[in-house]
Amino acid sequence: MEQDDVTIREQNFHSQVREYIICFLLFAVLYIVSYCIITRYKRKSDDHEDEDAVVNRISLYLCTFTLSVSGGAVFLLPFSIISNEILLSFPKNYYIQWLNGSLIHGLWNLVSLFSNLCLFVLMPFAYFFLESEGFAGSKKGIKARILETFVMLFLLALLILGIVWVASALIDNDAASMESLYDLWEFYLPYLYSCISLMGGLLLLMCTPVGLSRMFTVMGQLLVKPTILEDLDEQIYCIHLQEEALQRRLNGSSSHTYTRGSFAHQLNKELDNIRNQRNKLERRKKASGWEKNLLYPIVMLSLLTGTTISVLMVALNILYLLVDETAMPKGSTDRGIGNTSLSTFGVAQAVLEIILMFYLMVSSVVGFYSLRVFQGLTPRKDDTTMTTIIGCCVSILVLSSALPVMSRTLGITRFDLLGDFGRFNWLGNFYIVFSYNMLFAVVTTLCLVRKFTSAVREELLKALGLDKLQLSNSPTDPESGKLSANGHQKTL
Repeated sequence: MEQDDVTIREQNFHSQVREYIICFLLFAVLYIVSYCIITRYKRKSDDHEDEDAVVNRISLYLCTFTLSVSGGAVFLLPFSIISNEILLSFPKNYYIQWLNGSLIHGLWNLVSLFSNLCLFVLMPFAYFFLESEGFAGSKKGIKARILETFVMLFLLALLILGIVWVASALIDNDAASMESLYDLWEFYLPYLYSCISLMGGLLLLMCTPVGLSRMFTVMGQLLVKPTILEDLDEQIYCIHLQEEALQRRLNGSSSHTYTRGSFAHQLNKELDNIRNQRNKLERRKKASGWEKNLLYPIVMLSLLTGTTISVLMVALNILYLLVDETAMPKGSTDRGIGNTSLSTFGVAQAVLEIILMFYLMVSSVVGFYSLRVFQGLTPRKDDTTMTTIIGCCVSILVLSSALPVMSRTLGITRFDLLGDFGRFNWLGNFYIVFSYNMLFAVVTTLCLVRKFTSAVREELLKALGLDKLQLSNSPTDPESGKLSANGHQKTL
């Protein structure tokens, strides 16, 4: 018996060490990728080791940690689904015994813990640390800025706890709820994270339909469109003429000292736009036939198929909600990892669910930066301030943390939420879940109908050559930068 006890303790010890090593390696990879992404967009600063440089470096490390946690939240649900299917397909395989329920549960709890830590501690600390200068009358330096940051964090924590306490007292006025108001760890943090998850779900509800329709425009800008009834040589020739005319006007204006600087700046801006148009036309001309005539239609059909399948799965989930109580996110019980498949068609449906999750996440990020309210947070290569990077990291963290909840709420997957991700009070409310599904299906359908009707109209006009007639009869169009019928761009 003693030898058996020692063997069991050794197995538990080795399994825990193995899980720690796996979690560390996964997080290290995410951290390195996140650091490369942030340094690509971060504004380049001087090499002087002054106080602001140290503060920026600390904030950079905190933002990198937050972005890596966001990546973990995005990959967590697909990793759990594919792990479940692998364990079902190879239950006795020795080389995948490390892929067990304890590892999956530990990853969910770690991501949930780090999400709370980044959202409520690290990111507010990074922002206040950047904006701090030290209290008036104190000696300037890093210590003074850290002291001011901790004071601001303490006041912010009191404010948030007070708001949550008042809101909880107003919503639940019974004796049990009043007693739980004084429980910080078991009540405040889960309730606060539940509110953040609900806000993230609402943000995804706004961003994802817009992003699904915006994805067609983004891919259209990245790929080369097919040439239908277009003469690229003529357009390039007209662009060259227009570029030469603008260059002559710019050279003539520079010879006059009385010319205003704003006029020269406007000419330079128009010249840059013309050169960008010429580069795009030359890229379309040099593109191969398969890239123009095969790749673009395949990508567009893939986007349309993914969006259509997502809407159909949400529509089916609405029917399930009306007839089956177990369709609720809290209606099913935890079946464990590797016991039963939660996909009707096995591995094929699991792969489809994973693809749809990544597609929805990318669409939500694209839709987030497409909204006019959040366009100021759009990162620019080598020209993004640390304050903007903090805002981007917080936004992506909220979106990624709400992605598993949204996927389960919309019926994209039947995988039960593990760890603290599943302990949300609003997931058990039928009216909230049903309204969420209805709004997603209706808004996504409306965005797609509007997108395709306008896109089809523009392509038909372009194919028939009527877009030039419209441009020649219309006033200036500085954003499109298209050519009029006589080959000249309309300018003020």
